[in-house]
This record gives sequence, structure tokens and C-alpha cells, in this order.
Amino acid sequence: MTERARRRDNPEARMPLMDHLRELRNRLFKVMIALTLGCVVGYLVYDQVWDFLKAPYCSLPESEAVDSEGCSLIVTGPFDAFFVAFKVWLFVGALVSAPFWMYQLWAFVAPALHTREKRYAYIFAPLAALLFALGAALAYYITSYALTMLFGFLPEDALTFLTIGQYLDYMVIMMVMFGVGFVLPLLVVLLNLAGVLPHATLAKWRRVIIFCAFLVAAIITPAEPISMLALAVPLVLLFELAELFAFLNDRRRRREDPYADLDDDEISQLDETPSPLDGPDVGEQSGKRT
Repeated sequence: MTERARRRDNPEARMPLMDHLRELRNRLFKVMIALTLGCVVGYLVYDQVWDFLKAPYCSLPESEAVDSEGCSLIVTGPFDAFFVAFKVWLFVGALVSAPFWMYQLWAFVAPALHTREKRYAYIFAPLAALLFALGAALAYYITSYALTMLFGFLPEDALTFLTIGQYLDYMVIMMVMFGVGFVLPLLVVLLNLAGVLPHATLAKWRRVIIFCAFLVAAIITPAEPISMLALAVPLVLLFELAELFAFLNDRRRRREDPYADLDDDEISQLDETPSPLDGPDVGEQSGKRT
């Protein structure tokens, strides 16, 4: 049976549970192949990517504690070098194969979405990617300032011996967390468009949201104010923009829907204007019966 014939016979793309699981398995298998090929690309550009990742640390004078002629990170175990290289390969592979595995995710979810929901997804998917990239770029930019603040607590006679694995984990976690944090306000917009999260709820919990933004920033960032403020302040601003969007969107809904402001328990007004009857006149019907 051709693809067009399957769509005609099953326009809603309904499948049994086992067919869904088989499709999920097939798509995950394709994602793993794409990720493996991306890791090969990461292997080929490993030196360039590692130089890029360690640049914020190498810009600090503490990086020359071991070797005064250049930047140095120490290794404390025989497998540290391999694990660091593998993490870099995986990191690059996930970035390179992102369009493919995002498409696979979209192809698995899209049949369950309506036309309007698909239109929103086409808009918000590239916007989410842009916000994630901005968050990761901000984390990379402030790394040197954050490390300077942390190293400032060292005594004068102490030397900095930062392991290569610790530094890589710090960089990757910071970039991922900042990227995810920048995407979270976009979820607020999606929930408002879906009618799940109205502006009145956001306005009611505004102070709690701001407090939670600073709390989350303090938890996922190191114990210094630069990283916390660099994540919390943009996060609050993005949430405020999301709240403004929710306010404008809810006001548009109220203009288009005359019943939008009615409470669920409120009795709506009845329209007492008589409507014309369909078909022949009632009097003619009664005359025919007699």
C-alpha cells in the first residue's frame, strides 16, 4: 500500500501501542546512527574544539601555575584523557546531529498534533534553538569571570591544580544549564497559547517565579554571584516578556470571545430574540392536519 493510500484510509494516523513502540525503536536507532557519525566528526575536530573550550581558563594567570610558559590542566587517572576526549566527541556529535534527531522527534510527535499546534511548533522550534545557543554563549563568556571570582578565595601560597575532567564537566554543565534556562520562558508562552496557563496565574505568582529563578540559578551555578546573576537576571527578563505575551494574548482572546470573562458557575444571559422557524409555517402545518 502506498503512503497516499495509507493516509486516505487512516487520516488521523492512528496506530496500536505496539506499532508506536516499533516506530519509537526505529527512530531511536536512526538517532543513534546519526549520533555515532556526529561523534566521528567530533573525533576529527577534537583539537580545535578542546582549544575553544579551554580558552576561558587559559586566559587566567592561574592556568600557568604548573607551566609558566602556557596553559596547563592536570590528569589524575589513566582513563581521564579518554573520558575527556569521549565527552568532547559526544558533545560535538550531539550538536552536529541535532537537526536530524530533532526531526526524528518531530516526526514521532507530529501525527498527534493539530494543524494549529504544528504551526506553533514550526515557529517555536528554531526560536528554542536560538535561545539555547544564546544561553550557552553567555555561559561560555562569563566562565573566565566566574573562575576569577572563585580563584580569588585561594590563599597567596596556594597553587591551582585543576584537573582536565573537572574543568570540562564544569564547562558542559554550565553551557547546558544556561541554555535550558533560556528556553524555560518559551514553555510559559506555549502553555499560555494552549490555554493552560493564563496571565492571571502568572501575575499572581510573579514574586514566587522571580524568587525561584534566583534560587534555581544559585543551585545550578557555582558558589559565586557572577554566574548566578548572569543566569537569574536574563531569566527574569525573559519570564517578564513571556508574561507580557500572555497578557496580550489573553486580551486578544477576550475581544474575540464574548464569553471569555464569564465564570464557570455564572449563568449566561439568554437571547430572547425569536429565531425564524425552518420549514413551513406552523399554521399551515395545523391546517393540513385538520
